[in-house]
Amino acid sequence: MENIFDILTEDDFLDASLKTFHYQYNNVEIYRKFVDYLKINPDQVKELSGIPFLPIEMFKNHKILNENATADLFFQSSGTTQMNLSKHFIADTDIYEESIYKSFEKFIGKPEDFIFLGLLPSYLEKQNSSLIYMVDYLMKKSAKPENGYFLYNHSDLFALLNTLKDKKVILFGVSFALLDFLDTLESLNFSISESLNLTVIETGGMKGRKEEMTKDELLKILQKGFKTDKIYSEYSMTELLSQAYSLGENIYQCPNWMKVMVRNVEDPFSYEKEGRTGAINIIDLANIHSCSFIATQDLGKITGDQFQVLGRIDHSDIRGCSLLVS
Repeated sequence: MENIFDILTEDDFLDASLKTFHYQYNNVEIYRKFVDYLKINPDQVKELSGIPFLPIEMFKNHKILNENATADLFFQSSGTTQMNLSKHFIADTDIYEESIYKSFEKFIGKPEDFIFLGLLPSYLEKQNSSLIYMVDYLMKKSAKPENGYFLYNHSDLFALLNTLKDKKVILFGVSFALLDFLDTLESLNFSISESLNLTVIETGGMKGRKEEMTKDELLKILQKGFKTDKIYSEYSMTELLSQAYSLGENIYQCPNWMKVMVRNVEDPFSYEKEGRTGAINIIDLANIHSCSFIATQDLGKITGDQFQVLGRIDHSDIRGCSLLVS
């Protein structure tokens, strides 16, 4: 297999996707059974639209892994102990780490240039989080002594931010925790200094902790509270090894080895035209040892090479990585 991080053009992506499809059909038992069940001949698949996308729910009940690979590490979705959680087995952490680094560098900048702070209590409190692995890795590459996580110690986070006014700071935060942080500051009559060089990256996830609001409403509240024109967002999930980033306004872009397609909600084998809402399919070529073709339960639409996330399909399971409806 060629290096997915060398992909530059649409033709490159198509070629790599078709090779990955055949490789996973031959080496990932669950995916092969799924394709065979659909009575699809792999040799007749010539376009992205012909590739079968594995329902994301399959990660809850099956070990989706290359038959010739071993995996000591797995990532697990968030949720209650009563829920059947998804597990994504990782055979090669080097691929994940390269995907993390190159995506961040492409959309934000070199990790070495930033201090990283994490306000991710719901993820820190559970094991096997792919998000925590990602932020840990960025902190390691940054190697700044100020890097660190915060649970509910909002006063400590505020105090630290006030010592970093001359430095570039990234704050990764789950949505409800960012709102809780701003609520704490308001109750203490504190406010974020406009002189901070702070970039806030929200990672979605309200987890029933706040009253329902649209994504646009969330971003406006965060913009006001953090005194910034833009709140960035990161879109990924347990079952992926790549990240899309929004640099504001809930409009995301993928790195060159990742693509979003929008399928018809009623007919999973037909695709919506640009600008029309449907269910999100994701091609993540970094998932070489599991499955690169995932049919999610998120709703979205595509405009050019960008996409928006618009909520969840009705009646689908609520997962920790689900985003707010907008």
